[in-house]
Amino acid sequence: MRLYLYLGLGGAAGVILRFALGAWVSTAHPVASRFPIATLLINVSGSFALGFLMRWLADAGATRDVRAMLTSGFCGGFTTFSTFSYETIVLMSERRYSAAAFYGSVSLVASVAACYLGFALAEVVARRS
Repeated sequence: MRLYLYLGLGGAAGVILRFALGAWVSTAHPVASRFPIATLLINVSGSFALGFLMRWLADAGATRDVRAMLTSGFCGGFTTFSTFSYETIVLMSERRYSAAAFYGSVSLVASVAACYLGFALAEVVARRS
C-alpha cells in the first residue's frame, strides 16, 4: 500500500510541474502558438530525468518505493506522450505534414538522446561518489 502512496505523490508532483511548465512555455515562447514546443521540451527533459534517475538510483541505495515514486510516478506524470501524439495528429489534420514529421522526429531523437545523456551523467556522478 505504501508503494501506491509513493507513486501517487510522485505522479501528482510530475503532473503539477508538467501543467505549470507547459502553461509557462506556451505563453512565454513566441513559437508556441504554431508549434507544440512546450510538450517537446517536457518530453525531452523528462527523458533526461528518467535516464539520470534510473542509473543514479541504482547506486544510490534508494528504496523500491522512492525509485518508483521518482521514475514511474514523477517522470510518468511529467512526460506527455499522449499529448505528443495528439499534437502530431492536430498538425497532420491541419495539413502541416512537414511540421508533424519534424515534431515527431525531433521528439523521438531528442528524447532518446536526452535519456542517454541523463544516464551518462549519472555514471559520472556515481564514479565521483
